[in-house]
Amino acid sequence: MINVRIIRKNGKIHGFLTEGHAMFDSAGKDIVCAAVSILTINTVNAFETFLPEEKTEVEVDEKTGRIECVFSKEPSEKAALLLDTYFLGIKGIEEQYGRDHLKLVD
Repeated sequence: MINVRIIRKNGKIHGFLTEGHAMFDSAGKDIVCAAVSILTINTVNAFETFLPEEKTEVEVDEKTGRIECVFSKEPSEKAALLLDTYFLGIKGIEEQYGRDHLKLVD
């Protein structure tokens, strides 16, 4: 199962931690894992590409499927929108495919 933990400070999202594997299907055919991976990596890439002035700490371990991305300061309005969009996407995947494959902790 993939676990996604939303990191909040003062009620606002400051980052996320995702780890694990969905086990929805075999490797290369797991659409839940692919969806979470694409959403997570795209969000991190968007921070780095469009908001390079905002400092994020990103840790990746491909073996365990762990990606942690946390803002060291209060995220800007643009960063907050990207974080809210990430949350919305992960929540939608969890609702579509169930908590047996993806567990969102907020």
